[in-house]
Amino acid sequence: MTGNRGTAIVGSGPNGLAAAVTLARAGVPVTVYEAAETIGGGTRTAEVVEPGVLHDVCSAIHPTALATGFFRAFELEKRVGFSIPAASYANPLDKDGGSPDGRAAIAYRDLARTAEELGRDGKAYARLYAPILHRMEGAIDFAFGGSMLRFPRDPIAALVTGLATLEQGTPLWNLRFTEEAAPALVSGVAAHSIGRMPNLATSAVGVMLGALGHDRGWPVPIGGSRSIAEAMERDLIAHGGRIETGHAIDDVRELDGYTSVLFDTSARGLANIAGERLPARYVRALRRFRYGDGATKVDFVLDGPIPWSDPRVAESPTVHLGGSRAEAARAEAAVARGAHPERPYVLLAQPTRFDPDRNAPSKNAVWSYTHVPAGSTVDVTERVIAQIERFAPGFRDRITAVKTTTAAELASYNRNYHGGDFSAGAVTLPQLVARPTLSATPWRTPTKGLYLCSSSTPPGPGVHGLSGWYAALASLRTDYGLPAPDLGL
Repeated sequence: MTGNRGTAIVGSGPNGLAAAVTLARAGVPVTVYEAAETIGGGTRTAEVVEPGVLHDVCSAIHPTALATGFFRAFELEKRVGFSIPAASYANPLDKDGGSPDGRAAIAYRDLARTAEELGRDGKAYARLYAPILHRMEGAIDFAFGGSMLRFPRDPIAALVTGLATLEQGTPLWNLRFTEEAAPALVSGVAAHSIGRMPNLATSAVGVMLGALGHDRGWPVPIGGSRSIAEAMERDLIAHGGRIETGHAIDDVRELDGYTSVLFDTSARGLANIAGERLPARYVRALRRFRYGDGATKVDFVLDGPIPWSDPRVAESPTVHLGGSRAEAARAEAAVARGAHPERPYVLLAQPTRFDPDRNAPSKNAVWSYTHVPAGSTVDVTERVIAQIERFAPGFRDRITAVKTTTAAELASYNRNYHGGDFSAGAVTLPQLVARPTLSATPWRTPTKGLYLCSSSTPPGPGVHGLSGWYAALASLRTDYGLPAPDLGL
């Protein structure tokens, strides 16, 4: 094809769509090419388990959707309905996890309420997060503002965030705590990033996501995650953009004639598609980029609510099922060794209470995943059920249908998820700094007009649209000589 002199975007995940919206708003002709039949990447919602019941395919709860730069400029909260519960996430405990009464740890948006319910460690927990929350805008800029090589706008915010990360990412992580609930609450969030604990990369993720939970909360999009993709699609089309689904791009030569091409693909995907147009040294760097361990997803349909031992867990849309901090660390270490732990860390989302009209009243759609070695084909359904049952006796009896998607199947579903790694690259400290290469503008490749705009670039994984936004802004400056457009309604 010989396209018009505009921009082609390969992939319609949240980053690809954010890039498309930004460019189209600036007046650039935009065409998005999506290999699948539906848009959205990690923000798809579909009938995963049985007809008529909607599950989110990848992301379900969105801590960054209302907090970070692109979606705030895009005024996402005016385009999509969100439920923002008082409780952001929960971490059930039992006697094995150091809680004799089976009482869970709950992270409320209200830090004071959270601390009060954490008992003896409450004040220590509050002191961990309070300095970050006091300078939250600066902390968000530090974590999500682009390349880690740039100087932070608020150095004090960067310092307090960095100190919390250092503490919770090293063997010092238990010094401030005396009981099990508070450290379990911190570790449950850090484990989102898939990796050994403690380490600085998982800690960085946990500290920021935890702070967002005590600030703007962890929102549930009404109608499912696809509501976010659909909002961007509507805006793109309204500003003259086009989307072609069912159209895979396997060779950059198919896009000759476009002024710029933005790839919402993994680093390896960029090398495969456009390697012949890129310097050999850069291609080697893309191919050296490491991918992490994977996830196996287990989706359920229940005939009623989950019977949690601690009923307060039902107040949170996100539940971290890892038990104590020590248990969660053991499970993640086992995965890193290539094993499948008997008691895995399970991340569970229960959106029904917060979005009751998504499905029929008799259908409770429960979303979960657990971490597994990259490329795993092992069916871990029973282990996941047992871990949920441990904290919700009777859960098994509520199941009317279940669908398991192994890490290998996730990799087949989305070509960016190498081995089932939905982060498009391991979350390690070196790969947070050099993602995928060490550069002040890592979204730009050495070849004029070619950009990488996926989670393989800063600020990394998450539904925030920032990687696409930063790549689009770079293309506007370099290829079109245009300023950043107004994205608001």
